[in-house]
Amino acid sequence: MMAQATHPQSTTTLPLAMARRLWRAFSLGRVFSALMLLGMLVPQTSHLDSVLTNFSWFLGGLYLILTCAAWLLLRNHPPGQQWGLAWVATLALEVGIISLVQLLQLWQPGGTLHFSPLLALPILAAACLGSLRMALATTASVTLLLLGGYTLAALDGLPNGWELTVQVATVCAGYFAVAFLTHHLAQRLGWQERLARRHHRLARSQEEINTLIIDRLTEGVLVVDSSLQIQQANPAACQLLGGDCKPPIALNHRPAWQPLGELVLQALSTGQSQDARLQLVEANLPPVGLYVRVWPSDHSTDDGLQDSEHPFLSEDSQYTAPATQFLVFLEDLRQLEARLRTEKMAAMGRMSAAVAHEIRNPLAAISQANALLAEDITDPAQQRLVHMVAANAQRIAHTIEDVLDIARVQQQIQHSPSIGLALDEVVSTIWREWQAQDSAQRQGRCHLDCPGSVAFDSEHLRRIIVNLLDNAQRYAQPDASGHKQLWLGTGRQRNGRAWVQVWSSGPEIEASMQNHLFEPFFSSHSRSSGLGLFICRELCQRHGASLRYHRQACPAQPEGPPGNAFTLRFAHSSPAARGQTGALFTASD
Repeated sequence: MMAQATHPQSTTTLPLAMARRLWRAFSLGRVFSALMLLGMLVPQTSHLDSVLTNFSWFLGGLYLILTCAAWLLLRNHPPGQQWGLAWVATLALEVGIISLVQLLQLWQPGGTLHFSPLLALPILAAACLGSLRMALATTASVTLLLLGGYTLAALDGLPNGWELTVQVATVCAGYFAVAFLTHHLAQRLGWQERLARRHHRLARSQEEINTLIIDRLTEGVLVVDSSLQIQQANPAACQLLGGDCKPPIALNHRPAWQPLGELVLQALSTGQSQDARLQLVEANLPPVGLYVRVWPSDHSTDDGLQDSEHPFLSEDSQYTAPATQFLVFLEDLRQLEARLRTEKMAAMGRMSAAVAHEIRNPLAAISQANALLAEDITDPAQQRLVHMVAANAQRIAHTIEDVLDIARVQQQIQHSPSIGLALDEVVSTIWREWQAQDSAQRQGRCHLDCPGSVAFDSEHLRRIIVNLLDNAQRYAQPDASGHKQLWLGTGRQRNGRAWVQVWSSGPEIEASMQNHLFEPFFSSHSRSSGLGLFICRELCQRHGASLRYHRQACPAQPEGPPGNAFTLRFAHSSPAARGQTGALFTASD
């Protein structure tokens, strides 16, 4: 019952737009029908019975007024499919007036006009807009009125009355056939229009989705025809080609695009897909390396018929076979090579982990044997050698643990979901624990000003901050006052994203080294494995966060000298409740 109350019944079985068009046409047709009826009365006004003629004029005028009023007030409101007041009143008045005017002609001496063809309009309206039962009922009412009137006139002595009655019966039988066929044709057309509208909506939706996907692709996409005209291009393609490639424009428009055009022509001549690595060279600009793939379109029909054999296309003189189009994918060679390097690095990492695992057991035996030797050796020179072996074995063991740690981190990344963390509270705990391990050396300030929650894993966040703090404490340089400055803080950007920053004093990292800071096995220190920042970046990417290095002054002293800052920006965070503020921690807290 609630569903019926919230979803009103459709006005007709036809689509609403189609029903409105038909209803407007029938409403305007009734006006012309009324004018035609009055026009047919004009020739017989002067020589027929004045009383019956005047009554016919009255009925015709009433019919004209009603049809004009219906056209002005109801032309945009098609009646319902089922029986209703609007349908009954409209059909009854129209059928009654026209039938009565026709029957008045039977008692007019010399009246030879036939108004019965005007009755086809209400029958067609009922057949198109209403149900089959309504169409047949309307036709039956017309049949009863006309046959009844003609039968009474024949019994009253109308000349050729029975012949006219048989003619009217034949006309009414035709009305039944017209009503039945018109109703089914209208339903068929309505079904076709609904199907066409549905397909149109699906096509538009698919076109919008395809356009959205193509526009958001990082790969360049071109649609080119056999004359090398660009039919479609996404923003990535325009960026890779270094200019405006929006249609209409051809691949031979610029000399630098000539290799692309030649590859398309090669696909046209062979009818097969092509791929190649191309260099687009233009004057006063650096060359652009592209990996290009070209696919020709396939125009084979689903029905298996050639265009000349198709029953419809063969008769269409304006029909032309579709031209061959080519889908061209453009990919930046630098990004492609970067992905290949990443895959190679991943393979090397897996191999390094396997090698490190195999080295660890012999190294443990070497360390243990060296320790046993150290107990029996008293010569200072030999003790120095034993100490050198122990130090280097420990260094190798530390490197092996770092290499194996990558595999452990990757395993943790796959099985550690993000959870809501109170950022300031977690960072405060990490700072206190890190400082407590060596309070004499680990001096600095911690300023927390980001109440609220972030989406991260607590152990991953601890690992990242501890690694950044260790690096900052190890590589920080004394400032003008002769002290190493270290700062840990949190905050929130204007767009609402929370951040954590570790800042330390010291000279700027060389530009050549900045591009490789987060690569594995890269370090400016000879005794470092170069895996710490790489692991931190992997952990950040797992939770959608970012880790960046930049040069800036200490946030606690914006007017002071610049230092090295590593900033972790979170992908998802929520603001704090009202009343919560930041906190300031120093080494003495």
